[in-house]
Amino acid sequence: MARSSARTRKDSPYPLDRMFVQVHRSAVGVLWRFRTEMAACLAAAAGIWELDRALAATWTVVILTASAMLVTVLPPARRRVTRRVCCVLSRHRIHRVCFETRMHTRSGRLPLVLRIFPTEVGERAIIWCRAGICAEDFELNAAEIAAACYARQARIEGHRRWAQIVILDIVRRDTLAPHYVISSGLVAGRSDGRQSPAA
Repeated sequence: MARSSARTRKDSPYPLDRMFVQVHRSAVGVLWRFRTEMAACLAAAAGIWELDRALAATWTVVILTASAMLVTVLPPARRRVTRRVCCVLSRHRIHRVCFETRMHTRSGRLPLVLRIFPTEVGERAIIWCRAGICAEDFELNAAEIAAACYARQARIEGHRRWAQIVILDIVRRDTLAPHYVISSGLVAGRSDGRQSPAA
């Protein structure tokens, strides 16, 4: 028993890491990971309750229906909501792919997503690497990250000043791609047997 306990202490010399992992896997950790969704649900519930107190139930339904239609129909509002939803989804998917590809510490601590925000082509995540993880680990798993986030491509860049910070760009849209391809009339003219003036 003495040898077993000594080996356990030797394999895991950082008791705080074990504590953080236990908290991450507990109900408190689940609440922290889903804090954005819970805050949105609580805000929506509070707004509906305040509307119901101030107005009749019929007007509450009318206002909620009109708001949902505006968000669905107006392109700026729809894009804003969609991009925020993609940010929340990408944060969960980054955690998942880090776990599945073993980009975590020996005790099981995952990289910390400090911030994620929408960009013109997708999302950008600022990630804090734990000890034992670096930007090269993310570069080796770029294809897995892109697949996990349902994206076209994942671009990884290390911070210029702090090596523990990784900048992850999730590319969903190619803004430089042409929407309309104009065919050349020269090819059609040559196919008809017409020659150029130089000939």
